[in-house]
Amino acid sequence: MKLFESKVPWFFLVLYCVTILGAKGQSTPCTSTFFSALVQLLPCRTAVAPFSPIPPSDDCCNAVMALGQPCLCFLVNGPPISGVDRNMALQLPEKCAANFEPCDIMK
Repeated sequence: MKLFESKVPWFFLVLYCVTILGAKGQSTPCTSTFFSALVQLLPCRTAVAPFSPIPPSDDCCNAVMALGQPCLCFLVNGPPISGVDRNMALQLPEKCAANFEPCDIMK
C-alpha cells in the first residue's frame, strides 16, 4: 500500500501519460537526427523544389515511406531548408500514396 501513499510514483505516471498523449497522434517519435532525416530524403530534392512540376520518383517515394510520418513532420517543422518548399514536402505522402496522418504544422 505504500505505492498509493507516496505521491512521487503518481507524479511520474501522470508525467508519462501526458508525454504519450502530447505526441498528437504520432505513434512513434522520430528517432533520426534532423540531418540524417534530411539526407534520407535527398532523392526527393527535385520534387520539393519551389515551383517544381516534377512528381516524386519511385526512389523518393520509397525514401518517404522508409522515413515515416514522424520524421517527415520533424523535417517540415524544423529550420528552413534552402531550396525546399515546405508545402511541396507536405504533399509527398499523398503523391507517394503513403498512408500518413497529416503533420501538425508549428508556426
